[in-house]
Amino acid sequence: MSARASLMIAYTAMALLFSSPGRALQDDRGVGADRFASARAAMVADQLQRRGVSDRRVLEAMRTVPRHRFVPASLQHLAYSDRPLPIGQGQTISQPYIVGYMTEALGVDATHAVLEIGTGSGYQAAVLAHLARVVYTIEIVPELAQRASAMLKELGYTRVHVRQGDGYAGWPEHAPFDRIMVTAAPEQVPQPLIDQLRAGGRMVIPVGSADQWMTIVEKTPSGVVQRRTIPVRFVPFTRGRD
Repeated sequence: MSARASLMIAYTAMALLFSSPGRALQDDRGVGADRFASARAAMVADQLQRRGVSDRRVLEAMRTVPRHRFVPASLQHLAYSDRPLPIGQGQTISQPYIVGYMTEALGVDATHAVLEIGTGSGYQAAVLAHLARVVYTIEIVPELAQRASAMLKELGYTRVHVRQGDGYAGWPEHAPFDRIMVTAAPEQVPQPLIDQLRAGGRMVIPVGSADQWMTIVEKTPSGVVQRRTIPVRFVPFTRGRD
């Protein structure tokens, strides 16, 4: 090959590279965005499936949602570890297994409207958004509500609606709900949440103070039935000031 031909090939390659800088940047972002994919897959296999979480849709949602985006940047290397992590304001993002366990226990399908009390980082709401028709989520801490809302919008979760406020009263404007999830522990199940649960609906909620139990609340034709499942440890359910 002549020197002139070699030079022409080099110029052509450079022209192709610089004629589509957006594509080059997109490829770089794709590699960066997916660098936690193997960690997510390992989290699902080792922490969820081995402990009995088997719902295919739940597992796929948790393989998909970028958990590392919902924790402080300094803790992203721990995002897929088997532990809760602090997210500021005295709150935490739950251990992945607990997220998977509660999501599976809730039994969400694509027709359901879901209410979540305790948005926190927004991670649980993102997981629910992969399963439900719409998710309404309430966070009492203004800083967390703002941060979670911004992150959910940035990641494209348009079916999640965040409100800052006292979750004890629920969100009556959008009731009744097919499913309700609570991610902080009251001493008793709040009556307004029971009232806003649709007939045939289900709530998953940690209940207790010193001793906490995950509790499944079912609204049946014969009344409300509560069933305790596993011992847990959640931050206390915070009420607004009177």
